[in-house]
Amino acid sequence: MRVVLSAWGSRGDVEPLAALAVRLRELGAEARVCAPPDEEFATLLAGVGVEHVPFGPSVRSVVTGERPPTREDAFRLAPELVAARFATLGTAAKGCDAILATGLMPAGARDVAEKLGIRYVLACFHPFGLPSPYFRPGARPGTPSPSDESDLKVLWEQDGQRVNALYGDALNRHRAEIGLPPVDSVRDHVLTDRAWLAADPLLGPWQDLTHLDLVQTGAWLLPDGRPLPAVLETFLAAGEPPVYVGFGSMAMRTSQDVARVTVEAIRAQGRRAVLSRGWADLSLTDGADDCLVVGEVNHRALFPRVAAVVHHGGAGTTTAAALAGAPQVLVPQIADQPHWAARVAELGIGAAHEGPTPTLDSLSAALRTALTPEIQARAKTVSGTIRTDGATVAARMLLDEVGSAAQ
Repeated sequence: MRVVLSAWGSRGDVEPLAALAVRLRELGAEARVCAPPDEEFATLLAGVGVEHVPFGPSVRSVVTGERPPTREDAFRLAPELVAARFATLGTAAKGCDAILATGLMPAGARDVAEKLGIRYVLACFHPFGLPSPYFRPGARPGTPSPSDESDLKVLWEQDGQRVNALYGDALNRHRAEIGLPPVDSVRDHVLTDRAWLAADPLLGPWQDLTHLDLVQTGAWLLPDGRPLPAVLETFLAAGEPPVYVGFGSMAMRTSQDVARVTVEAIRAQGRRAVLSRGWADLSLTDGADDCLVVGEVNHRALFPRVAAVVHHGGAGTTTAAALAGAPQVLVPQIADQPHWAARVAELGIGAAHEGPTPTLDSLSAALRTALTPEIQARAKTVSGTIRTDGATVAARMLLDEVGSAAQ
């Protein structure tokens, strides 16, 4: 059996596909991953022996350009990605049995599967952007929503129109080119009525967030046996557990002094700091020996050895910190991140920073909360409940569904 896994997005979209590909291989299937051409994604996939089929522009070039992406950029990128999926998946999926797609609105993936007559699955790593009778599109946690369900329905219809405006013309043009009829709603067409949710059931419950009937597998976690760099091991051994700071693929444009602010806030708690450079290019503001800057490292090995994890609130980092039993401070920037921050605070395993721009006072307050004995104890308790079998569950489901369809 051969499967194509596809995503255009950050590492948080690509790494779970690497985990699923590894599990599929262990179960006797062949899997390749269509992902952006960024060097770190190529390195990630090569490191676990999974074929990387590049498509679309570099994600890092879009996220970390000289200015934030604009509405005009979105209207240029959307049709470019649709065209890339038809071209790349159309070739990569020939002779395959299924396409599983995730990441930024993967318009084009289902259409290629339809043309080839193979199984299509839409997977998501959070339920927060799915059509819902409970909250308005794009609302941050705590934002009042219309109380009238008919008003919410109108807002979600408008959201569907927004997606159509971005992707509709390009999608239907390419469908026509391969002999398929047009679709009316790109969003509903892509999502299907039974998407898969690759999130931990405790961290990411969905039943009150969408009317879709999701299949929850648990998070897709990639085993990582890499040792920590020697310089990091030396730093960890030289004193009390430090606080880790990393904002992943966020450029952190709202706070030009984010490295200085976070280091000062950590020092105010009497703690040392480990800064992950990331796409914000964090660096030290002085040469003090209580701070260390690192590149991409094994979170599974590092997080159990830190006092707390300060991060942007991506699904992957939130899950990794929860699994490690490390208290968290989430400084959410966009999309699903405010919701993960709210959930972490609700579970009592960390603190949600108010807004995307940390200051010395605001981050110090969040750290004081996260480092209390109550939060530390709760984080340790919850860590034992986080599932680690999500990729195996998903791999078996995919193979079973494809096998059943073939009979």
